[in-house]
Formats: sequence, structure tokens, C-alpha cells
Amino acid sequence: PVTFTLGIRMSAAPRSDRLPRNLFGLLVVYCLASFAHFAHNAEYIALYPNMPAWLDREDVYLAWLAVSAVGLAGGLMWVLGWRVAALVVLGMYGALGLVALAHYTLALCSKHSLAMNLTIWFEAAAGFALAVAAFLQSARGRLATECADA
Repeated sequence: PVTFTLGIRMSAAPRSDRLPRNLFGLLVVYCLASFAHFAHNAEYIALYPNMPAWLDREDVYLAWLAVSAVGLAGGLMWVLGWRVAALVVLGMYGALGLVALAHYTLALCSKHSLAMNLTIWFEAAAGFALAVAAFLQSARGRLATECADA
């Protein structure tokens, strides 16, 4: 293997461009959970308690596109072979799901409807799962590399 100064290892052996199945599955679940929450938030923005008055439906959808761009960048990095960078970015993408919990800084759970609470918690849980899986995949990869070098 050839090692570059950034510590990224590249091998002449062919590697699959596909994400590991568990990581891909969590990526899809988080993307769906994120869209469900953002779409609900956008469509019912006036009903979400204590949301800033300047925030409108279009802003919410634009925010979802910005968040999703992080996940897309992570997927692209994976395809390009930048595995470690991809896992870091995918972990960050998942961690963005925890920002959904910021709704509770504006109002208690009891002030949100059941649908609001479900979409908030679905996004946060799915994002957390993706972030943990990306971290574990990275740790697994580092351990395998260290064992191969020994």
C-alpha cells in the first residue's frame, strides 16, 4: 500500500465503492427521518411553539438541503476512495440530527404535538445511530490497518 501525507492509505487491490450495508441502511433511514422532520416542520411551521417569526416554509426546506448536502458529500468521498474523510463527514451528518432536539430549548415536549415529538425524536435517534455507526466503522478500519501493519 502507498501512504500519503494525510495518512490516507490507498491500495492497488480493487475495493467496492459501496458503503457497508449497515452504514448504508442507517444513512437511508436518517435521510428519511431528517426529511420527515423538516417537511413536517416546514408544513406546520406556524404550529411549532416559539419558532422565530422570520423563519418560513422555504427556509426550512433550504436548511434540509444544506444538511443533506453534508451527507451527499460524505457519500461522494466514499466513492472517491476517501474512506476516513467520508466516515468523518457521514458521522457529522448523523450528528446534525441531534440538532432536532433544539426544539426543546424553545418549548417543552408537552407543548409539541405527538407528530412533532415523533419526527424530532426519529431524526435525533436515526442521526445518532448513523454517527455511532460511522465512528465504529472508522475504528474498525483503523484497527484492521494497525493489525495489517504489525
